[in-house]
Amino acid sequence: MKVNQIKKFIPKCLLFSIFLSIILLFLISLKYNFKPETPPQTENKDIRIRPGYPSYDSYIQRQLNKTLNPKLREIWTTRDWDRKIQVFSIFFDNLKRENLLTNSSKALCIGARVGQEVEALKRVGVTDSVGIDLVPYPPLVIEGDFHNQPFHNETFDFEFSNVFDHALYPDKFVAEIERTLKAGGICVLHVAVSRRADKYSANDLYNVRGLKALFLRSDCVHVRKVDGFGLDTEVVFRKRNS
Repeated sequence: MKVNQIKKFIPKCLLFSIFLSIILLFLISLKYNFKPETPPQTENKDIRIRPGYPSYDSYIQRQLNKTLNPKLREIWTTRDWDRKIQVFSIFFDNLKRENLLTNSSKALCIGARVGQEVEALKRVGVTDSVGIDLVPYPPLVIEGDFHNQPFHNETFDFEFSNVFDHALYPDKFVAEIERTLKAGGICVLHVAVSRRADKYSANDLYNVRGLKALFLRSDCVHVRKVDGFGLDTEVVFRKRNS
């Protein structure tokens, strides 16, 4: 009798294990639910997508290799911490003087790593600020993929990023900014033009007009030179009201 009961029990356990495995794989697949099946392509002659990404998962893994690098994270949170906050604070103070950013702005920093730019915003008075990155760094940075921002439409008054070069799909990167930015809201991007940013970059920008062409619902406010940690150009956009 016991042998028969065991024989009946084993298939049930096996089926239950298979069911749990399927559920687990499904949940993992939802973690980054922007997963295009075709390799990235662009007809924009001023932006070149770097080769070497056979799948979106391989792209995510390469970005995580930088974000999770223990030596880099130690540098970001120690030696670089105050220095970067000071530089970002100068950038944001300039934008406040130009009425492109206010203390009442709800702000997002895209690809914020450990959140130096978020902390800088808070220190200059923009207290309702948060960052997103593949790896969270509470309380300044929450988990999020900039190809598929985890926010509702028209959430923010101000969005900043200095990681445009890390976008495998630049058009989707920009579309998500315009989706989550309020009408009249400001987007500020720091980019490298006609120069390679770093080995983890997924695209190269050869002319600002290529970036402007991606913003379908916004107008360019200004383009100017900056010295931003290897990035040389600031491009500011304002989302149109209609």
